[in-house]
Amino acid sequence: MHSITSPRIAVETTGAIARVRLHNAPLNVIDMQMMDELQAVLEDIEQQPSTVAVVISGAGKAFSAGVDVAAHTPDKVQGMLAAFHSVIRALLASTKVTVAQVHGACLGGGAEVALVCDLVYTARDASWAFPEIRLACYPPVACAALAAVVGQKRAAELIFTGRQISGDEALAIGLASGAARLEELETIVNEATGRLTALSPAALRLAKKAFYCWDAAHLEKGLQRAEQLYCSELIHTQDCNEGIRSWMEKRPPQWTGR
Repeated sequence: MHSITSPRIAVETTGAIARVRLHNAPLNVIDMQMMDELQAVLEDIEQQPSTVAVVISGAGKAFSAGVDVAAHTPDKVQGMLAAFHSVIRALLASTKVTVAQVHGACLGGGAEVALVCDLVYTARDASWAFPEIRLACYPPVACAALAAVVGQKRAAELIFTGRQISGDEALAIGLASGAARLEELETIVNEATGRLTALSPAALRLAKKAFYCWDAAHLEKGLQRAEQLYCSELIHTQDCNEGIRSWMEKRPPQWTGR
């Protein structure tokens, strides 16, 4: 067993499985430091030929409540999106089977991390949502990828309303591969990774490459466009700035429609 701990990420490699745990109490908010550390960890794991799968989970009481809202201000948002989407692209490009183990809050950017993993196992009572619209923002990764996973109408409802769903509903709509009570969650993840480690690493790598060969080009184009719109139009609206300010000032937003 090999383990590495940094301020925001803990990594433990046992056999062919690397377990990456997010550490930023209390809700594992994804700040710039975590993005940089996660990017470095994923790059390191990618260079380990004996590793077949990567399990991503959250320490404490949540998977992740999302990207730091303070990083959404106009002076920071472009750098934040570039860093966060580099993590997303690293997950998408990984030759390892990526597995999200979700409990507690799985919101916004946290839900986007889980979304792009190959397999997702969730606690039945986990709280899933893409709530960015409530701050007059939108989730670029979900805009590009969610409809392919859960269907257009379900994706539109989740993105346009920010509605929260349980782990049970995430499973029902196809956002998760499996669901269990919290105390059984690690068991079903271990069962899944156990099935993976019994298989040929070369075959898994090529099966994953073949599986995504059609979607990859479309997803990349969609993500580029969603990111461009975010930076060239959304962040210049009064409502977007009001949404972020009102959240930071802990008051209800006052929308102008501009």
